[in-house]
Amino acid sequence: MRRRRVSGRGRLGTGLTPAAGAAVMSTGILSTATESAGLTVLSWLLLALAVAGGLVLGTHLVVRWATDRAGWLADAATPASLTGVAATTVIGGRVTAAGWTGPAWLLLAVAALLWVVLLPRVLRHRQVPTVGGSFLVCVATQGLAVLSATLAGAAGSRPALSAGVAAFLLGLVLYAGVLARFDWRQLAVGAGDQWVAAGALAITSLAGAHLVLAADRLGTPGRVVGPLRALDLAVWGLTLGGYAVLLACELRWPRRHYDVRRWATVFPLGMTAAAGFAVAEAERLPALARVGQVLLWPALAAWVLTAAGAAAALLRRGPAAPG
Repeated sequence: MRRRRVSGRGRLGTGLTPAAGAAVMSTGILSTATESAGLTVLSWLLLALAVAGGLVLGTHLVVRWATDRAGWLADAATPASLTGVAATTVIGGRVTAAGWTGPAWLLLAVAALLWVVLLPRVLRHRQVPTVGGSFLVCVATQGLAVLSATLAGAAGSRPALSAGVAAFLLGLVLYAGVLARFDWRQLAVGAGDQWVAAGALAITSLAGAHLVLAADRLGTPGRVVGPLRALDLAVWGLTLGGYAVLLACELRWPRRHYDVRRWATVFPLGMTAAAGFAVAEAERLPALARVGQVLLWPALAAWVLTAAGAAAALLRRGPAAPG
């Protein structure tokens, strides 16, 4: 097959695959987790990096659409394209926590639009058996649930709360559908994205916690909040179980070489820590916040190692040759 020549402008995407959005997701959720842990300066630094990364990726998408429409559409059919949705919602959640609800509503609208465009395309081209990245259909959907719930609590919006509950329930259905077709060999051979199986549970738990908090602030009857609390606790338990299984598999089958999909490992680690803080607040169980504190440090270490690997890979690649 004759390889299509890519122009210099089109080569802006070199090294910026859709999976690179996981780097923005990881950095954004660690900003949220460090803010919950009281590491304010580090949290703001990570937020700045996440926003900068999001702007770079957003610019890349626009340029790619203009210069390589066929490639853009091909990438849009992969689950990795949904990292853009998740990254936008994660940044939106952190922005909401900072009190900037106006920009957060805009980010929610952008994320929802991307989700509406991308999710049907991804589902039509779904891979069977599924792999770790396939769980991004759940992650993106639960990202909308998290941001909707966070804004519902901050702005007192019942429609946002209802939308969050709908996204939360749909995310659970999508998770079950992917899990039913999951290739369990990925636990041994996955390049890092196998961790999204646990990350999807973690963001589901985070969504449930924020829905509970928003429902409490809006005075939702206990008969509605009670089952939601129970479901959130159950998902949190599954999250910790999935984390333990994947960690054991990582120790049994170590994968020491850098791969861009390692950002899909960092994200679940950070998301589990962030969920620990949120579940502790929602369920009024302060002891769970200690779990978040403990899990935050491995997540930060993984971020540093993965960022170093990405920088080394970029240096080895060097500047792109002229088209």
